[in-house]
Amino acid sequence: MDESKTKSDKLTTQIQRFADVRILVIGDVILDQFIWGNVSRISPEAPVPVVNVTREELLLGGSANVLRNIISLGGSCALCGIIGKDPMGDELLALMEQVAAPVDGLIRGERPTTIKTRVVAQGQQVVRYDREKAGGPNKKTLGSMLQYLDQHLAEFDAVVVSDYAKGVVNEQLMAHLHRLLHEFRSARGQAIPLVVDPKPNKLHRFIGATVITPNNFEASQMSGKAIKDEESLLAAARQIREDIACEAVLITRGEAGMALLEGENNRLITIPTMAQEVFDVTGAGDTVAATLSLGLAVGCSMTDAAVLANHAAGIVVGKIGTASVRCAELLTALS
Repeated sequence: MDESKTKSDKLTTQIQRFADVRILVIGDVILDQFIWGNVSRISPEAPVPVVNVTREELLLGGSANVLRNIISLGGSCALCGIIGKDPMGDELLALMEQVAAPVDGLIRGERPTTIKTRVVAQGQQVVRYDREKAGGPNKKTLGSMLQYLDQHLAEFDAVVVSDYAKGVVNEQLMAHLHRLLHEFRSARGQAIPLVVDPKPNKLHRFIGATVITPNNFEASQMSGKAIKDEESLLAAARQIREDIACEAVLITRGEAGMALLEGENNRLITIPTMAQEVFDVTGAGDTVAATLSLGLAVGCSMTDAAVLANHAAGIVVGKIGTASVRCAELLTALS
């Protein structure tokens, strides 16, 4: 039998098992607002386009987009994070209800719901503006998050930390999570994979992660090494692995695909991009983290999980807006 067909059949079987696992996503919850329209003239008041709005759309963003991708791919998922006691928080809860996701891990804290608004005309993003209040949660809100982890962590097959640098992924939270993961590993006899989609600051919070998934720019910042070629890419990946003692580093590289450094291996596994056309990279990192976590949760090797994530990313960048990948799309891409 053809070796590539054998591999494809194996990965297909693993994708079909996504429905058997449950993932916990922890991180910065964002509501993505898209304002769609057309441009036919420049404003007489300033050299800016005048957008004639045709429709508006609200979507799950940030760590909630990781959840959306996991559910779209057939898995079950819960989200732990903070939203505001405001109308946009209500909208986000309604979107969670639409995808049948539990909301008991969403703490309605002291700050407003984070909103990213993108104005898109003729398929191109004209401007983005953010409404947010960043910073760590107060003692009461953090306590509620830690209590949720205490009560529910044992229910999950993998954990994703989705850090958008809004303050939810702080040192106290990560220390508590690491302690629980270690204790549960001892009780269960096997480790719960921890997938981290990071921002470059305070990298030490992620010591002991199973895999960390920076993009090329973030990997350069984290390692302190300018990535110019394969040699410097390998050096950056090694430095990150050494700094946080993680099992694997998966660097996403846009049109260059992905690069994986795993275990004690000192050679990079390069995975070429599967994207046919790139329209919008919004949320592509969320798709990678979601697919990778599902792959590891069903028992894929790190390399196979990365291949699945690469296929999923290739699909999502061909869509406009904060998009997700459906299980059927991933199966078609593999075939």
